[in-house]
Amino acid sequence: MDPLPNPSPLATRLRNTLVRYHGIADGEWRVAKKTKDATVWRKPSEEFSGYLYKAQGVVEDVANRIVDHIRPGPYRLDWDSLMTSMDILETFEENCCVMRYTTAGQLWNIIAPREFVDFSYTTNYADGLLTCGISLDYEEVRPNFVRGFNHPCGWFCVPLKDCPSHSLLTGYIQTELRGMLPQSAVDTAMSSTLANFYSDLKKALKS
Repeated sequence: MDPLPNPSPLATRLRNTLVRYHGIADGEWRVAKKTKDATVWRKPSEEFSGYLYKAQGVVEDVANRIVDHIRPGPYRLDWDSLMTSMDILETFEENCCVMRYTTAGQLWNIIAPREFVDFSYTTNYADGLLTCGISLDYEEVRPNFVRGFNHPCGWFCVPLKDCPSHSLLTGYIQTELRGMLPQSAVDTAMSSTLANFYSDLKKALKS
């Protein structure tokens, strides 16, 4: 188990990695799922043997409010059906923390509940915000959970130029679920989870 890292260099590295993902050319992505709320693409990850997913959709709200619903805090548990618990373990400053959270089983429990410990960082990006995270090997794994690992992940939320009350939300997710799982089940779950994330978020913002 590692000690907690120095937050400032980790935050800088994480931001730079997400900005690099955000610059990947369209031609490198393959569509994995399309719904009325979002499109999900994927490409092989550079970090592990699975995929880096990109999700994008327009959300009818301002960037600050959207990001408040996504980043660690009181809103996330209320609306994200996949997340079953969340604890802030350490807070470095207002926009930087370490959290532990658990997720529900998926695909008729072929994918059992998972636990993650993530470093989370939120910062300004363009006219909007970027909230990003990466898993840490920190704290003991609790019984009845498999410890998953998030390679650099994040959400860019930027107001639309011609309609500032709406925002373009673009996410980059690469989650190593670990445990003995068929890769096809993981790929199906990831695409569906990301598409559902948008529809659940939109409902939460309207309520």
